[in-house]
Amino acid sequence: MAASRPTPEAGVFDISTGTAELVHSVDGGWLLSINGAQSSHIDPDRPDQLDFEYMRQAAAVVGDAYRDRSTPLRVLHLGAAACALPRHLAHRYPQSRHVAVEIDAELARLAREWFDLPRAPRLRIRVGDAREVTESLREQTRDVVIRDAFSGSLTPEHLTTVEFTRAVQRLLAPGGLYIANCGDRRGLISVRSEISTIAEVFENIELISDPAMFKGRRAGNILVVAGDGPLPASADLERALRSDPEPARLMTGRDATAFGSGRIRHDEQDRG
Repeated sequence: MAASRPTPEAGVFDISTGTAELVHSVDGGWLLSINGAQSSHIDPDRPDQLDFEYMRQAAAVVGDAYRDRSTPLRVLHLGAAACALPRHLAHRYPQSRHVAVEIDAELARLAREWFDLPRAPRLRIRVGDAREVTESLREQTRDVVIRDAFSGSLTPEHLTTVEFTRAVQRLLAPGGLYIANCGDRRGLISVRSEISTIAEVFENIELISDPAMFKGRRAGNILVVAGDGPLPASADLERALRSDPEPARLMTGRDATAFGSGRIRHDEQDRG
C-alpha cells in the first residue's frame, strides 16, 4: 500500500533557530515564515509553480544555461527552508541531483513532514552551516550552487566574503554557475559590496532584479549570477524575465560590474 502524502497544518512551531509559521494561502499553497520573515511558498499539487519572483528568476537562469544538457545536473542549495526551489528544479529536471543545506535541524525535519519532497538521491537535505558544508565538499562536483541563506533580511556575513566565494568557485565544474540571492535595503550598500566581492573571484557576473530595485527605490532582492565562462543571456531569458508577473531586468557586462561599487569583503574584516 502506498504511503499517504504529508498533510501540512497551519500554526506556529518552535524550531532550532526561533519560530516557523505556516499559513494556508488563498491560492491553495502554503506560506512559510521564519522568525517573521517570509521564506518559502509551496503548492503541494504544483511543483512547477514558484511564488517568489527571485526563485522564478533563478529557475529561468538554470533553464537558459542548461537547455541542451544531456547529463544530470548537480545542484547545491545553500539555504533550504521548505525546499521550494530544489523541489521545482527536481521536478523540471527529473534526473538532476540536489543537496539542500539547512542550518535548522527542526525546520529540516518539519519540511519533510509537511511536504511531499523528492527523496534522496534526487533531493537530500543536509543539516549544517552553509559555509562548513561548502568547504567540506570535493572540488568540481557541482554544476550550480544557489545561495539563498538569510538571517532576517540579510545574508550571514561569513557567506559574503571573498574566501567563501572562492570555496564556491572550487566546487563548480567547468562552465558552472553561482547564483546568489542578495537582499538589501533601498540604499543598496550591502548588495553593491556583495557584487564587488563576487566579481573579485569570478570572471563574469550578471544581475537580475526589477528596475525599481536597481534604482534604489525599494528594499528587495538582486540576483547575482557568476561564472568563469559565458553566462546565460539569451533573448529567451530576457523575454522570460520581462514577461514574468513581476518583470525584471537583466544587467550584463560592464554595467553589471560597475554596479558593484562597494567594499570587497574578506573574512579578516568581518572578524574585526
